[in-house]
Amino acid sequence: MKRFNPFFYLVLILSIPACSPDPAEPTADQASKSLPPLPLTEEELADKVKGMLVGSAIGDAMGAPTEMWDRESIHRTYGWVDDLDSMVREVSPEGTWKVNLPAGGTTDDTRWKKLVFEYMERQPKLELNASEFSQHIIREYEGYFADFKTLTPTQTEALEFASLRVLWLQEWYKVSLSVQEEDLMAYQQSLGKFYGGEMVCAGLLYAPAIGLRYPGQPEMAYQQAYRLSLYDIGYGKDISALSAAMTAAAMTADGDPTRLLEVLRSVDPQSFFSSRLVGRSSYRILEVARAITETVHASAADEKRPPDTTFDKEKLMKHAFVLLDEHLQDMPFHVGEIHLQVLTAMLVCDFDFLDSLTFLVNYGRDNDTTAAILGAVLGAFYGYEKLPAAMKARVIAVNKELLDIDLIALAETQSARIQSFYALKE
Repeated sequence: MKRFNPFFYLVLILSIPACSPDPAEPTADQASKSLPPLPLTEEELADKVKGMLVGSAIGDAMGAPTEMWDRESIHRTYGWVDDLDSMVREVSPEGTWKVNLPAGGTTDDTRWKKLVFEYMERQPKLELNASEFSQHIIREYEGYFADFKTLTPTQTEALEFASLRVLWLQEWYKVSLSVQEEDLMAYQQSLGKFYGGEMVCAGLLYAPAIGLRYPGQPEMAYQQAYRLSLYDIGYGKDISALSAAMTAAAMTADGDPTRLLEVLRSVDPQSFFSSRLVGRSSYRILEVARAITETVHASAADEKRPPDTTFDKEKLMKHAFVLLDEHLQDMPFHVGEIHLQVLTAMLVCDFDFLDSLTFLVNYGRDNDTTAAILGAVLGAFYGYEKLPAAMKARVIAVNKELLDIDLIALAETQSARIQSFYALKE
């Protein structure tokens, strides 16, 4: 019988087992009873939840045709991208799983939202449990792997599809196993090799979905997302949790986008600001985004003289692209790089949903992920009804008909789950 290691749970920030709650920390049921009523009606909550999920899928779909491309290649093939387009690209575990998807198709950024929604649907308590989350990933992976047992060597297309699904979660599965085994050294080793041991954007793929569970409570959203940031390292854990906090704040921001950025300063349960050697990297990244924005907006103001001339949005964005190039990391999916691009797009484009997505998609790099994160946060901010109608319809239809992802059904089920925890405004 494996000996229980209490330090493992401390390191991973895992949830306290329900059978032996820590008296210093409220249980999920106690936390639910202490929550204030949300300033949202049932209809408003449903609109925000759908807005996050569909908004994220729109961003994912806009970037999917050119994921990881440089902007010269994007322009050569697609011109200036400001809408959905079809995908003539190879399949990959993290990318599209079907060849030549029509406009509206998505990648792992939407699959991760689906996986996390399904995990949260099964959670009867408000607080989330990291061990159960890792179990969910293990079950998903092993379910994919079981497909191989039913296939023959001649079923080449089915085998390729099964391989894509297995490879998608393979690295996540390795880390998850060590969590289940409560083996701290094994966890440390597997996490150190997760996608090469780099500071990749793991939690950012799903953290906005967690933020939905705590509308108007960014600190609680942060705590739960941080608890589930099992696959992040360093300040990547903080940035993942902050994306959940921004989503929670967006749901009740009441049209004030500054409340999204205020989260990066005011929400710090893990005391990153007081880190002696590093401090809070996320806030430094925000300052870089602000500096870039000030520079390009000042340039635009200068070029608008005389008063009857206009400054082209595309030109404004391309100026910001050059400044962002000075802050590139070794890999496009570095969590700090992605965070900077998302924040810069929001600020340069004054939090406009479509303009901000257009900025990110044309910049390139890991543009389906950056656009999916931004689409999630601003989708929760504006709500489903205010998102572009044609894009909504296209993304919903393609995901349901071709990718077995029913965005509306997922959102409706999650809205009902959230309602079960809170008293909503009448």
